Parts: sequence; C-alpha cells; structure tokens
Amino acid sequence: MSMFLVPALALAACNGEGEAPEVDDEDLPDGGADESDGADDGDEEADDGSALQMGTGSTGGTYYALGQEMANVINEHTDQQVNAVATDASVENIARVSEQDLELGMAVHIPALDALEGDGDFQGEVMDNFGFMGYIYPETNQIAILADDDIESVEDLEGMRVNMGPPGSASHAASELILEAHGIEDYEAYEEGFGDGASMLQDGNVDATFGLLGLPATNIEELATQQDIELLGLEEDVLDEIEANSDYERITIEEDSYDFMEEDIEGIAAYAVLIGSLDDVDEDTAYEIVEGLYENADDVSHAQSEHMTMEDIMLGSEDLPLHPGAEQYFEDNDLLDQ
Repeated sequence: MSMFLVPALALAACNGEGEAPEVDDEDLPDGGADESDGADDGDEEADDGSALQMGTGSTGGTYYALGQEMANVINEHTDQQVNAVATDASVENIARVSEQDLELGMAVHIPALDALEGDGDFQGEVMDNFGFMGYIYPETNQIAILADDDIESVEDLEGMRVNMGPPGSASHAASELILEAHGIEDYEAYEEGFGDGASMLQDGNVDATFGLLGLPATNIEELATQQDIELLGLEEDVLDEIEANSDYERITIEEDSYDFMEEDIEGIAAYAVLIGSLDDVDEDTAYEIVEGLYENADDVSHAQSEHMTMEDIMLGSEDLPLHPGAEQYFEDNDLLDQ
C-alpha cells in the first residue's frame, strides 16, 4: 500500500452530476492582473491571437494562481504565448482539451484516467485527445468546519449543508467519494469553489466545505484568521474502502501543517498534472513548453512549484498517454524510467 506523507511546507483545486459545463470562448476571463503581483499576466493574449489557452480552476483556488505563474514562465522562456484561464478545473479542462476548445489544462490524474474509459463524470463518453506533459503537485482532500459546531467526524455531516466544490471538478468527485464511503446520502449540496465555500462557512451558510487542495492551503490559512476552524480526518476503514475502490491514496496531514491543528489526521490525495491536446499542440511545441517550464520552475514563486522537479516530473503519468513532444523530452533527459 503506497502512502503520501506531506510535510508542513509541502503542497490548493477543486458537486456535481452530469457533464462538464460548456464555456464559450467569449466567456473566458481576460483579467487577473490583481493576482499576479505586477508580473506579466499569463492570461494576456498574444497580439496575433495565436496564444495557447490553458485551463486552470476557480479564481479562489491554487490551479488559477499557480496556472498564471506557470503561463508567465512559459511565456518568458519559450517562443510560445500561453493564456491561463479560469475554469471549473479538472473534468472541464480534460473535456475541453479533448474537444479542442483548450490547448492545455491542469487536472487531477484520476479524472484523466476516467476520461480514457468514459468513467465517472464522463458518463460513458470516452475523451482521449490529450497527453501527459508533466507533474505539478500533490493534492489533498481537506474538510473544514467551524470549531464550535457540534461536528466531530464526517459521519456527523448527515443532513447538513456541505460545499462539495465546482461541478466537473476533482474536488467534487472526491467529496462524493468520501460521503459515499461513509454511507451519507442525506445532505444539502452546494457547488462552489473553495474560496467561496470558505466564505459560506464563515458566514454560517454551510456546515462544512470540502476541497482538493495543496498543503498548506492559503484559503484555509486565511479562514483560520477569521474563525476558529478544524479539519475532519478519515477513519481507517473508510480509507481502506476508498483505496480499494479508487486511485486515491491515503495521506497524513501533519499537525504542523496549520497552526490550529492539534494532531495529525488522515485524508486522501492525488496528483495534479499538466495535459496537452494531441491535435492542437504539436510535438515541437509540447517539447518546448515542457523544457521551458520545468527547467525554469524555480521562477515560479507559488509554494506548490517546489514539487515541479525533474526527479518528480513523471508522477501521475502511470496509465496515461504521454504527449509525443513531452515523451521526447523525457527520453532525451533519461526521465522515462523514473
């Protein structure tokens, strides 16, 4: 049985039934300068309109902030122009890359595996027009509650108001998986990103908010400055069931991950990865993007970028198709056997 153990300074993305929401090109955001601390914006389009679109996540999550920085690094170190755009994260990104509506996307590796078989949120529709281009960071499911609420375990969420994460996100899928493993069917589901979910928790509009996030998650740290909060852990039998029936792995969220924690708790985790269209991103372009991004990952200031190393670049790739350009880069740099 494999197991993540995440230190405090390690690793923040994403209720939903039905297909991933469709977003028209004209609905894609063109802003976000206020989140880039004055750097060149990764979502600023090239003058000739040839920029590649990279799907990230909701504006309050790690995918969006980290994705903008990744795009900036690609733009700085390659001849490509990449725009980082807000989406509902993994499932939407996979669907839109496969359908040639985005060229690049950030996604959890588990829904990417589901897409190849038409499983899970893809509801029988196989989507395989994408390839793995590199590992980004490990994502951990975290369940925040107010400390003064009468909630001591996930089982206590029966009949309560729960924020699951955006439709079509891996956070939502992981939330459903956890609730189902506890036999919880009666709850009022909300479908907001973790940033909005944290605000709803603080305002008393939900009883718990779930998120597949990095460690530590900025939204949780900020929430903890406004309210006394706790994180709910998962019991051994639930972890065993989830590991037996999914590709998630158990992870220890250590006590020193957050100042408010008093003991280690157990959760589940997956890999965030970068994917690219097999039709719209040619081999040379993919090679250039992987080279420019991962050889200059130190230029990404976001905390999660510490995981974007050559030693870990293949994490999350097992059973996923490799983009031919990325595969050539991996081969040239003796990374395929890692």
